[in-house]
Amino acid sequence: MTLYIGREASKLWKRICAETSAESNLFIDNWKYIIAGFVFQYIHGVAARGVHYLHQPGPTLQDLGFFLLPELGQDKAYISETVFMFVFLSFFLWTFHPFVVKVKKFYTVQIWCRVLAYLVVSQTLRIFTFYSTQLPGPNYHCRPGSKLARLPEPDGVLEVLVINFPQGVIYGCGDLIFSSHMIFTLVFVLTYQKYGTRRCIKQFGWSIAIIQSLLIVASRKHYTVDVVVAWYTVNLVVFFVDKKLPELSGRTNGSSLILLPLSTKDKDKWTKEENHKLLNGNSVNPADRDLQVRSA
Repeated sequence: MTLYIGREASKLWKRICAETSAESNLFIDNWKYIIAGFVFQYIHGVAARGVHYLHQPGPTLQDLGFFLLPELGQDKAYISETVFMFVFLSFFLWTFHPFVVKVKKFYTVQIWCRVLAYLVVSQTLRIFTFYSTQLPGPNYHCRPGSKLARLPEPDGVLEVLVINFPQGVIYGCGDLIFSSHMIFTLVFVLTYQKYGTRRCIKQFGWSIAIIQSLLIVASRKHYTVDVVVAWYTVNLVVFFVDKKLPELSGRTNGSSLILLPLSTKDKDKWTKEENHKLLNGNSVNPADRDLQVRSA
């Protein structure tokens, strides 16, 4: 029994080392996209903090969701945050499963490049919408009489650029249309829907997304419109980003992912090279395409 455990542990360690080496090479090729995606998360945070200075507390707007769903109350606001953290951590851990399991459908670097692309486009649209019109926040700390409803006038630009995490994120006001929590939730669920393998988890993911939507409205963190707009906007963003970017390559052919759309010049070059090889009786290796793009 001890010998078996030691042998399996050795196999697992070798698998982790091999995967780390492969992922490191992919990261070296695509680090700019990963870093840019994470930097934009900071930009999104600064934009949300900036609109808090513009927030004007006022009476809560008439909302169908508020009429249909009972109010959870301020003491139960943690429920929706707990569900969101469960979704976030579950998805994060799943993206690293290629390091430990034998059957691998994608590389972790590949999937995060795609996820960050979804997030950046969705959050860019969100910044435009909540700066276009500032609604009075329905959350408890955003209502008239709350000291947190408006931020005091900043002493300088540096104060605006410093994000008070996590208090500044939890107690923000003004960044309503559309829900950031639903952006992350739907991006994660849609990504697993496409690249995951367990049907029961896919169904569970969609159920959690619906529950999360109801909890956000019941907690009065967002208006119903904020959640509804998130549902169709994120789905459309994922659809059009997938149309623009090429499909993730499988792991069976050993080729790495081309993360950005190819230019017409690159496509024409590939076509000429492939036709030349076929005319001379040579087969076309998909891995050669990646090498051509990197050397171009």
